[in-house]
Amino acid sequence: MTQAVATRPGRSAPSDVMRRLPEYLMIWAPLLLSAAHLVSFSLWTIWISFTPSTLVPVSGWVGLRNYTAVAASRNWQIAFDNLLLFGSAFVLLSAATGLILAILLDQRIRGENLLRSIFLYPLAVSFVVTGTVWSWLLNPGLGIQKLVHDLGWTSFKFDWLIDRDMAIWTIVIAAIWQSSGFAMALFLAGLRSVDADLIKAAQIDGAGPVRMYWRIILPTLWPITITVVVIQLQFAISAFDLVRALTNGGPGIATQLPALVVYDLMFQRSLLGRGAAAAVLMLLILLAVLLPYAAWRYVQRRRATHA
Repeated sequence: MTQAVATRPGRSAPSDVMRRLPEYLMIWAPLLLSAAHLVSFSLWTIWISFTPSTLVPVSGWVGLRNYTAVAASRNWQIAFDNLLLFGSAFVLLSAATGLILAILLDQRIRGENLLRSIFLYPLAVSFVVTGTVWSWLLNPGLGIQKLVHDLGWTSFKFDWLIDRDMAIWTIVIAAIWQSSGFAMALFLAGLRSVDADLIKAAQIDGAGPVRMYWRIILPTLWPITITVVVIQLQFAISAFDLVRALTNGGPGIATQLPALVVYDLMFQRSLLGRGAAAAVLMLLILLAVLLPYAAWRYVQRRRATHA
């Protein structure tokens, strides 16, 4: 009797696998194909970066010559400086904007569903559309400056789009408009998951709204904050279509970012090897953000498992 019972799970396992086979195929087949595509083309790009390829890929070995040429170029240096400025300003301001919007919506205000949809709407718009619309709004001859001048304030000046020193901030503004709703959604989910008993205890102790958020609620949101920062940094590092549509790297090369340098080298100058080297440098910057985050998530998962 014991032997018969012990064999039943073994007999049912193959049938369970066959029953769930379509589910496994629908989930794992696309994932494996995507992973194979990503890995194969990444390795191909790395190999090209060590060759003297120009218009078409060629064999050969030039060592780190393409990397040193890219790193020494003025375009890459400006692009890297702009990435530091754009990335830090965009991440901090979009996270702060999303947090403020989430706190306001967390007050259970009337029309919350409508406001949440409005704040999330920019996320559904492509970056090309966002860049094009903001290029119209910020154009001194078409947008906000012209509107204010037509209203009578002729001394008003808002020409950041053609100002070499301020043009990078137009990208920051457009990117915040596009992505702050995403940060708001994550922060709002975190605020709604805070233990109600913890809030009641703080209220009983006499904590006001500001102190309660600063000392109790916000510290519980730090895992979500890290997630928001990493995802926004990933966008900032790989930003291309928004910049291409809004400023096209101009005025001059004042708003160049690494992705535009890759595009310029590969498709405008036909320097395939140098473009691949710039792409690999972008990948290394991205890995410098993603790998610590993946390690942190792994440690958190291990702690939760052993808790």
